[in-house]
Amino acid sequence: MTSFSADPADPDGAQRVVLSGFGVFSSIGVGAAAFAEGLRAGRSGAKPISSFDTTGFAYANGCEISDFEPADWIRDQDLDQLGRAARFSVAAARMATQDAGLLPEELRTKRGLISIGTTDGESRDLDSLVETEIRSGPQHMDPVVARRVRAGRLSTAIAHELGLTDVEAVTIPTACAAGNYAIGYGYDAVRAGEVDFALCGGADALCRKTFAGFYRLGTIAPERCQPFDVDRKGILTGEGAGVLVLESLSSALARGARIYAEVLGYGLNCDAHHQVAPNGASVGRAMQLALDDAGVKPEQVDLISAHGTGTRANDITEAQAIREVFGEPPRTVSIKSMIGHTMGAASALSAIACSLAIVHGFIPPTINHVRTDPECDVDCVPNEAVDADLNIVVNNGLAFGGNNAVVVLGKYEGQGR
Repeated sequence: MTSFSADPADPDGAQRVVLSGFGVFSSIGVGAAAFAEGLRAGRSGAKPISSFDTTGFAYANGCEISDFEPADWIRDQDLDQLGRAARFSVAAARMATQDAGLLPEELRTKRGLISIGTTDGESRDLDSLVETEIRSGPQHMDPVVARRVRAGRLSTAIAHELGLTDVEAVTIPTACAAGNYAIGYGYDAVRAGEVDFALCGGADALCRKTFAGFYRLGTIAPERCQPFDVDRKGILTGEGAGVLVLESLSSALARGARIYAEVLGYGLNCDAHHQVAPNGASVGRAMQLALDDAGVKPEQVDLISAHGTGTRANDITEAQAIREVFGEPPRTVSIKSMIGHTMGAASALSAIACSLAIVHGFIPPTINHVRTDPECDVDCVPNEAVDADLNIVVNNGLAFGGNNAVVVLGKYEGQGR
């Protein structure tokens, strides 16, 4: 696409797509401003997990959100009918629309799309139901909790909360790449003129099932997440939500909206190589597909926000794939060092982080870094943010089963670059 044109639409008639609102719930900051501040400061969200019983685990740190007040954001439905992940999703959507300056009554007059990615859905509630069944029998399972476990609620509850009826509401379950998948889905719909706006992103809540699964795989770090470090020991599970407002450039200009960044393109693939092990060739292919879709050359990219989980396999595989595509790569960071692995919200929160970095002119650090693993060999901006003029940023999302999703974002300056 001709992403460097000042025209509101491409020559082929497709709309340019911009980001005009963010809803952020993370362990290092709630809201775009606080999130940007936490990223720049290199803040860590890691602390002992309190949301479920961690008895029997030798260590149990995570990146939990301790100051979430859903009633501050969810006003038009019964909170008891929503699990924690759906509460994150709905709250982030309301925050994003407010940030974009879009009132619900205005959105109700437009065609829209809601696409929310997730890994676990409401597995936290499933944990509770299974525990009740084991301890007391299925007859004692709470029917209110049982009714809210459907992952589809993460998107349909947004429509309910905002009173939207002329929308498609989908929940995308492609695990740790789901946020980028959701953004790509919205980008296509807005670009083609099928919808006037899209609310896209991801949400997940800490749950014992996922923590225990990663723990049994030997991929939970004892204390901190150290992507690309020679002594990295794994992930920390996290939680939260990131929802982005996508609309056409012409719509944003007509409204006088603030534009955070432009979506230049994306790439998806699934290699189905292994249930948990990443495939380097496929990861590289996804990045190249995204660059090709965006009309961007590797040397034009100023920053890569890596999937960067802090596991031995992911970081080596991803870094090598980056070098295959980019040669001498740009700075390559992992915000999971700060907010942990937020599962389906991960690449959505990372996309917001990329956009805030573009707007505020800085590169977030990869914290907890001591010495780079020679097999990774990237400049991960260790421990302290650096000032930078960023024009084009690549955001990687990689998932179990070989589901890869990469989004390319660019600075919008209101004129040709």
